[in-house]
Amino acid sequence: MCVVRFSASFAAAQGTCPVGRLRRLRPLSVDSAGSVSASDADTCKSPEDPGAHPWYRRCVDFRRIDALPPYVFATIDALKIDARRAGEDVVDLGFGNPDLPSPTVAVEKLCDAARNPKNHRYSASRGIPKLRLAITDLYQRRFGVELDPETQACTAIGAKEGFSHLMWVLLGPGDAALVPSPSYPIHIWGPLFAGADVRHVRLGPDQDFFANLLEAWEESWPRPRVIVLSFPHNPTTTCVDFEFMQAMVDFAREHDVLLVHDNAYADLAFDGHDPPSILQVEGATDVAVEIYTLTKSFSMAGWRMGFVLGNAEVVAALAKIKSYLDYGTFQPIQIAATVAMNEEPDFPKQVNEVYRGRRDALIDGLARIGWEIEKPMGTMFVWAKIPEPYEELGSLEFAKKLVQDAKVAVAPGMGFGPGGEGFVRFALVENEQRIGQAVRGIRKALEKLG
Repeated sequence: MCVVRFSASFAAAQGTCPVGRLRRLRPLSVDSAGSVSASDADTCKSPEDPGAHPWYRRCVDFRRIDALPPYVFATIDALKIDARRAGEDVVDLGFGNPDLPSPTVAVEKLCDAARNPKNHRYSASRGIPKLRLAITDLYQRRFGVELDPETQACTAIGAKEGFSHLMWVLLGPGDAALVPSPSYPIHIWGPLFAGADVRHVRLGPDQDFFANLLEAWEESWPRPRVIVLSFPHNPTTTCVDFEFMQAMVDFAREHDVLLVHDNAYADLAFDGHDPPSILQVEGATDVAVEIYTLTKSFSMAGWRMGFVLGNAEVVAALAKIKSYLDYGTFQPIQIAATVAMNEEPDFPKQVNEVYRGRRDALIDGLARIGWEIEKPMGTMFVWAKIPEPYEELGSLEFAKKLVQDAKVAVAPGMGFGPGGEGFVRFALVENEQRIGQAVRGIRKALEKLG
């Protein structure tokens, strides 16, 4: 029997840490423009420094964690939890966590497949063949896009996992990505965790995103390798048309940059808007990949089922890195997701109608109390500018006041990056009666604020 013993001489040669000096991660910094980048400075203190970390911090460096900003959503969550513990009824419109049930056929198939011991084993990280065929069939029906399930589709354990590992594939230290601001947080932190720098592109009401993109491109050096897009957009609810996608593909071709489009809200659109897939543009698979998820369209949030589709070279690279990191989603979930897409093609339309009713209930209700907000054409959110008399509070303090005085939880805009200040986001995850209750509470809170 071979026994490996710890060598004291080896420890001495490696320095103070008995397991050897671990690779130092570069800390992140935010400049005056709100752009985030990796710093070359090594702030690790020596063991002799009285301000040094405890011994375990000298051995293991948590700089990726230390670099994270304060999680402002946790502040609102804590207030909500405290209020509920005190017996208060808080209407939670803060977390975009779909409340509608998943398709019955998927639940039944999940239970059935889970009883088969063969499905208890490891699965394939890129997804079982029938699942990849189901998503490419969905894209053909929904968008008229032909994709090869063998080379242009890879499953992910939810869109966030797919996006995060995609950034590992595409980016590294010294690279840069263009990301909308404000943005869904993982769109900012995915590139940063990969060691890249992020350049923000302003998006939202009264903003010309494409003009801002051109300006950010010209001001970025080295030139960005990736442009992150997501329309309909979380949190701003901004929607785009096919011509916009066409212009983005043309830009990517001209400037040799890859487009990553998070199409999470592909099926949540109202008032005649039909969100395009970037893959509908001729030749888009040369310069783009798209992320799709069952979380919203099929109300399968906790199932963690997403897909990365498009450019075959990028899909193959993602599948390779995932083969080192995971064995895919639990196979009964993959089987059930396959059935959901194949047998419930109209389910997203049913979900969409529910969110449309909730959107109207919230927007119309807030208008009656003097808070005018334009109706969004997509997503399951409402992006609301803080009413002028209360702007000076800032988004976090305003959100705290709503929890305390209105008994309504919302997401403060500052949690979505520098472009989100001055706004709050409502998630349409309560029924219309509860939304009416929220409006009444907000009216009382605004009256109290004066």
